[in-house]
Amino acid sequence: MSAHPDLHNRLEAGPTSAQAVGAHARRVRRRYHDRGLGGMIFWRLVMLPPVFIVVSAGLFAAAALSPFDPLVGYLGSRYMTTTEADKFLIAEQLGLDTPWYVVYGSWVQGLFTGDLGMSRSFSQPVVDVLAERIPWTILLVGVAMTVAVMLSLIVGIWCGMHRGGRIDQAIAALAIILQGIPPFVLSLVAIGVFALALGWLPPAGLTDAGADPTVAQVARHLILPAGVLAISQMPWLLLAVRESISTNRGEDFVAGAVARGLSERDITRKHIVPTSLAPFVTIVGVRLPEIVVGAVLVEEIFSWPGVAGALVTAAHNLDMPLLAILTVGTTLAGLLGSLLADVAYVLLDPRVEADG
Repeated sequence: MSAHPDLHNRLEAGPTSAQAVGAHARRVRRRYHDRGLGGMIFWRLVMLPPVFIVVSAGLFAAAALSPFDPLVGYLGSRYMTTTEADKFLIAEQLGLDTPWYVVYGSWVQGLFTGDLGMSRSFSQPVVDVLAERIPWTILLVGVAMTVAVMLSLIVGIWCGMHRGGRIDQAIAALAIILQGIPPFVLSLVAIGVFALALGWLPPAGLTDAGADPTVAQVARHLILPAGVLAISQMPWLLLAVRESISTNRGEDFVAGAVARGLSERDITRKHIVPTSLAPFVTIVGVRLPEIVVGAVLVEEIFSWPGVAGALVTAAHNLDMPLLAILTVGTTLAGLLGSLLADVAYVLLDPRVEADG
């Protein structure tokens, strides 16, 4: 009789026992994998408050050292005709002579009470400026990124599966060329061709002059700016998918799937594409700051009433309550987007170790 009856029973159980042991091992690996992911999320979130303090305090300090006079933006054309005594009085009323750290402390205190201050540029509470403009920016960026991601996946997968062909080479060359063209150049070309030369689409604005913002009006005015923003982001995404698909085609798991007699369509859909999505998601997260910059340029050129245009106006006028919340908000949004991309990468590819 065996001295180890438990082991003897497991050996007699054969494949069933092996499957149970394998399943148990996978559960253990998954448990440690999840713990690593939780640690990464925790430490990345812990870093957000220090980043908030450094960015916001640095912004107020830099504005205090700026040679630009905020009264120029506040008074506009009246600046040259206003007497020095009146300028001094207005600056005192606006609190422009207050030390930057005092202004910063008041601004931080207001964040906890929900008072974001008044915007000198728009003569409105900052909360109202954000409420009016954020939905339009979300609409523009959401539509543009949806189009960019979908087209990049479709075209990139096809190119990756037909790497080296004439169509693939032509698409890759076009993507490389588009990478080097700034969004403002694409915007001007789009306006010149589709708005001015052909007259198919409006050149700027949310609606036609005097028209109500109906769905049809907004959709028609959205085509050019969303299209330009999507095209400016597509090259990076498309080339990333193409490279990932092409690389994974040569992996051992694909050779194993071919040996099992799976069709090319099933291999692509069930094996190559899911494995290739993780790097693609990371690229999307890394490109978030670029998307913000592109949105700023596109909104300005097309006179789209989003927060990007407000950011430019606030920076030009040193409108600190509005400038601070927009700058810090976009910074934190970029960091959170990067975190979400890393989390998605780890979840899509369990082979990747989460590192806090």
